[in-house]
Amino acid sequence: MSTMSRIIVTGGAGFIGSHLVDALIERGDEVLVIDNLSTGKIENLNPKAEFHQIDLRDLESIKPLFKGVDFVFHQAAFTRISRSIEEPLESNETNINGTLNTLLCAKELGVKKFIYASSSSVYGNQKELPLREDMRPNPLNPYALQKYTGELYCKIFQEIYGLKTVSLRYFNVYGPRLAMEGSYVSAISVFLKQRKRGELLTITGDGSQSRDFSFVSDVVRANILAMESEKVGRGEVINIGAGRSFSINDLARLIGGQTITLPSRPGEVKDTLADISKAKKLLGWQPQYNLETGLKEMMKKKKINEA
Repeated sequence: MSTMSRIIVTGGAGFIGSHLVDALIERGDEVLVIDNLSTGKIENLNPKAEFHQIDLRDLESIKPLFKGVDFVFHQAAFTRISRSIEEPLESNETNINGTLNTLLCAKELGVKKFIYASSSSVYGNQKELPLREDMRPNPLNPYALQKYTGELYCKIFQEIYGLKTVSLRYFNVYGPRLAMEGSYVSAISVFLKQRKRGELLTITGDGSQSRDFSFVSDVVRANILAMESEKVGRGEVINIGAGRSFSINDLARLIGGQTITLPSRPGEVKDTLADISKAKKLLGWQPQYNLETGLKEMMKKKKINEA
């Protein structure tokens, strides 16, 4: 797209959202960020973005911002699986009501396309790998259920109201700005933090559980291609992963350091591995980073940031 677009990125001060904002501004787009800063950080914000510190649950406050907007990237979410188990009501309000409000605004104010950040957690445990979009979802925790509900809302808004929507199922995204607090999806950040402190790397269960890790730059590129592609917008669900998985034990060996095992956690998926053939076909996308090169890039950026 050669012409400048007016774009909303919800959660644009968060990990993935802020990288997406940077890429859109670099393209020359006009970007509005809506973020309540509950997990996003002001230092992640691109100074060229128009920032609104508002909660998506406040429909009347966010609605005027959608006037004249071409595209919406809905990245905002209550993202911690463990917190969704501990606080199911609050996570439900953010992940379902917040998504519904964002869809309503996009529909009523004539947005051209709505790109929704979903999660590989909607698959739960499946009998076979790799995970394909036509498999029946099996969410194991409130967060996964809420993300799946968001996908269904996107599909319904396309079918009933004609709003073009597409849902991207992210597989364990990592990279610079990844939150350093512990969670189900950030074993990488936990291990890096522990290694830096000279601590033992904590592995839950036996460490044989495997993950498909996606580098944030690849995820950003997939989002922009989803915005641009004429082949998507009919409520599709598309996997965005590396198409290769590593066990948590493998990850610990790559990062280096002694390990200690802890009990397994409830609601945790055993294995993830993305079938990315749909992304290749509909978006012309494939990952450019593997875990080894992505970790090197992450460490390089981290050293620059700490300098």
